[in-house]
Amino acid sequence: MYGSSRWWVLAAISFALILFLCPFVLAFTNAIRTPEDYGTWGPLAFPRSFDLTALKTFWNNVDFTQKLINSTIISASTAVIAVLLSLLNAYAFGVGRVKGSKYMLTILLVGIMIPHESLVYPIYYLSKAVGLFDTIWSVIIVFSVLQSAFGTYLLSSVMTAFPREIIEAAEMDGATPWKILWTIVVPMLMPTLAVLATFFFIWTWNEFLLPLVLLVSNFNQTVSVSMGVLNGQFVQTPTTTAAAALLGIAPTLIFFLIFQRTLTRGIAVGAVK
Repeated sequence: MYGSSRWWVLAAISFALILFLCPFVLAFTNAIRTPEDYGTWGPLAFPRSFDLTALKTFWNNVDFTQKLINSTIISASTAVIAVLLSLLNAYAFGVGRVKGSKYMLTILLVGIMIPHESLVYPIYYLSKAVGLFDTIWSVIIVFSVLQSAFGTYLLSSVMTAFPREIIEAAEMDGATPWKILWTIVVPMLMPTLAVLATFFFIWTWNEFLLPLVLLVSNFNQTVSVSMGVLNGQFVQTPTTTAAAALLGIAPTLIFFLIFQRTLTRGIAVGAVK
């Protein structure tokens, strides 16, 4: 890419970056100002005051510490379980060449395509029937299964192209399928598995509808569900609403910044392969 076209691309990326950052900046500037400052100068003005009362108010009223703990446990558990299920399923489909694997993958694809809204009714009554309603395990199990459907589909394509010579050599040396999986396949696919786990964590963290339906008690709710009280009794001022938006965005942003190298490395390795 040469000449003026390079500058046009750079300008377009810069413009997109500014649009992407606008909600974060707006939430931040309105969360750290007083309600009087907000009322006088409006939401788009640069803050003339510095006040953390809105952040403290929202944090204490919704017990945000407990929400962070719940979201972290649910998202981390889902990421680990979903990656493990995806790995075992894909190993059976791709390397084990299980009969009927194409039909099974087709069924899993249906699980990916079905909107979560259509699953609310059966999952709600099923969780009550098995005694998991209003427990974090109800959300962990549901999202582990849903996320593993995508993970199985993705890893199966990678496993199918896995070098058979390496597996056959390991089998000739007496390695069992279980040993081949953990000593050969997993180390080679570790960047891909890390990317999957990162995405599963972020997707589960941002889920709203199913946690809202399955976790009715305040003690078990997640960060995304706590955002649902924005118009409730706990939030009565625009600055507190902005504080809630900022606190809802911050954990995901911090997690992304911590694991962005893992994402970049994993995607780059996948592209090279």
